[in-house]
Amino acid sequence: MKRGFCILAIISAALTASAQPKWAKCDKGSHIVITQQGGHTLGYNQNSGVKILTVDGFAFKDLNRNGKLDKYEDWRLSSEERAKDLASQLSLDEIAGLMLYSAHQQIPGNATDPLPTKRGHYNGLTFKQTRGVAPSALTDEQIKFVGKDYVRHILITKVQNAYTAAEWNNNLQALCESIGHGIPANNSSDPRHRGSKSGDEFDAGGGSQSAWPSALGMAATFDPANIKRFAEIASAEYRALGITTALSPQSDLSTEPRWRRLYMGYGEHSGLVADCVRAYSDGFQTSSEKQRIEGAWGRESVNAMAKHWPGGATGEAGRDAHFGIGKYAVYPGNNFEEHLVPFTKGAFALEGGTKQVAAIMPYYTISYNQDPSGENVGNALSKYMIKDLLRGKYGYEGVICTDWRVAEKYVDHRTSNGKPYGMEHLPVEEYFYRALILGVDQFGGVNSTENIKKAYTLGVERLGEKAIRERFELSAVRLLRNFFRVGLFENPYLEPHRSQEIVGNAEFMQAGYDVQVKSIVMLKNHNSTLPLSSKAKVYIEKREFEPQRDWWTDKIKGGAKVGYGVSIDMLRKHLNIVENPDEADCAVVFIDGPTVGRGHSNADMEAGGNGYIPISLQYSDYIAKYARKQSIAGGDIYEDFTNRTYRNKRTTTDNKYEMEAVIRAKKMMGNRPVIVVVRVKRPLVLAEIEPYADAILLGYEVQNQAYVELIKGNAEPSGLLPMQMPKDMRTVELNKEDVPFDLECYKDADGNIYNFGFGLNWSGVIKDWRTEKYAPRKVK
Repeated sequence: MKRGFCILAIISAALTASAQPKWAKCDKGSHIVITQQGGHTLGYNQNSGVKILTVDGFAFKDLNRNGKLDKYEDWRLSSEERAKDLASQLSLDEIAGLMLYSAHQQIPGNATDPLPTKRGHYNGLTFKQTRGVAPSALTDEQIKFVGKDYVRHILITKVQNAYTAAEWNNNLQALCESIGHGIPANNSSDPRHRGSKSGDEFDAGGGSQSAWPSALGMAATFDPANIKRFAEIASAEYRALGITTALSPQSDLSTEPRWRRLYMGYGEHSGLVADCVRAYSDGFQTSSEKQRIEGAWGRESVNAMAKHWPGGATGEAGRDAHFGIGKYAVYPGNNFEEHLVPFTKGAFALEGGTKQVAAIMPYYTISYNQDPSGENVGNALSKYMIKDLLRGKYGYEGVICTDWRVAEKYVDHRTSNGKPYGMEHLPVEEYFYRALILGVDQFGGVNSTENIKKAYTLGVERLGEKAIRERFELSAVRLLRNFFRVGLFENPYLEPHRSQEIVGNAEFMQAGYDVQVKSIVMLKNHNSTLPLSSKAKVYIEKREFEPQRDWWTDKIKGGAKVGYGVSIDMLRKHLNIVENPDEADCAVVFIDGPTVGRGHSNADMEAGGNGYIPISLQYSDYIAKYARKQSIAGGDIYEDFTNRTYRNKRTTTDNKYEMEAVIRAKKMMGNRPVIVVVRVKRPLVLAEIEPYADAILLGYEVQNQAYVELIKGNAEPSGLLPMQMPKDMRTVELNKEDVPFDLECYKDADGNIYNFGFGLNWSGVIKDWRTEKYAPRKVK
């Protein structure tokens, strides 16, 4: 059958006239598509061994090739009934594979990734070494973990383009379909739409994908409708890439301003965060009426995995739990319950018809001293956090998936490796077993079934084979529901040309860009510096940028560079740029917020210290005079002390030059205005730059052209601060990691206080329904 050729298949004449629907069969090249009146569209690979069954005049896929229609193959049945039937048929190996989530995969594969489980080869060669291998080909490693270990949940990171991603998806689904019971792949992605990753300039003609602010930037619009619209567009792009699970929304209540991942969440107001999480999840999971399969689930749905239960944003002193140095989440304000609100009133209370998010991911952290029993272990291994609260008190019935590399051996508290915090002394299979018994279904970043099968053996010894088999099947049912509800068993295939048309189309690009502009906060506009007149001559300094420290390795990466901090070519298209500062009417400076470290230093250890140093939110060198003398939490198998204090220690940032550029610009301009654009991921001490700025625009991972729209007056500023801006580092050190709105906020030269919800438009301080609904509460 030639590609694109369709035939009309007439069902057996033996059927009654009322049972004679017609179905069309089309060859799409990589797969066959069957469309049928009153039935589901089917897609299959003609070389996978799958045959088509006709029952009651309808077409069904015989995925296990047994010549009969099994319940799990019958798209007329509920997802629950189908999942239970399939789970009962699966071997231990197949269930074990379902319970794994792959390490990060690039398309094409990257053979040089530092982590072996992320690497990809082609017949033992790197992609660059191959000749004639398509970028959409499966890697040796993917073929192995799909074919041998039955992994069906695959995390996708970088893709060459939408067309290649769609072809890769089709290759992957054909392989999955040819194995065992024909279970398709449920591909996933971390958030991938940040505008700062899409270049400086907006391209209305389309791009690799639509570009939006970071989650924190979305929160700065103070309008959950923007988040829902984003999710609807992003879900369409995800489905066009073959992605059916979003490892998001990040639902942590960001009450600790130093936390590195703060920009990935929606700020510190629990009501706003809950509303954003709900809008996000509804937008991703809800299908339109014509595309629905079960309830509001359907062929447009993408499973949302809310993270990180029960909130991971309260790491002591801002340290992050990707490393053992940051494994403790602390609650000095006894405010644990408020950190559950984004889940209980957001992720578990959806309005679009899917009721609750499809999956939950606990964070790595030990929620220190929150378990009434006194046990302090990582959340995914905690009876209290998983069995008692999540499954018990809140009755969550969806999938629970660990964060990546939790169930892996812990070898060092300074590098990102295994994170079985509190249980580091146990064999790896014990991590799997304990998590499963508590109610966890899936393990992130694991490509091999070896240890989960060892956990099954432990279950046989301790519970008996019947009981542990039932426990494994329960997880299989939960996991498989998420396949059936989004239509993967019927048609997991894509048309690459159509994917190319959908991803990054002009309508989606414009929608994202509009919200980027809306998210920018104008903090200062002294003497109505903005907007600039069309004739204003603008100076931007060409300057040196020093190399930055890589957060993952804690090593300086790259070398010094000379540039403008922004595409000068883009600016020249929109502003009257002059080379001589003396000729300018004003200066514009684009800077990034202070770079933050991990809060730990090998040099400090070598000098006889405990290794712990401050995380600073200012550009200047900082000495932690007000840090705690005694840390709240501490203790690690690689440390012989429990006090993680860093009081009176010094730290530096790698980009002090950003502050110096602002000061230098003011010196050059004299009485002429200086406009500062600050690109941030978390709060910063603005006292270092505000006195030298006449106007300040603050943005969250948006394209640089979006700032220009406000500088020129093409749009009016409307963003509001989704986080407080601290007066100094003293107030940061004295803040309680779990309490929102407890910073002393900065007051600028115009008398404005940079509190949560503050922002300016052309008329002055913004006061509207948003500032009323999401007003910060007063902290006692």
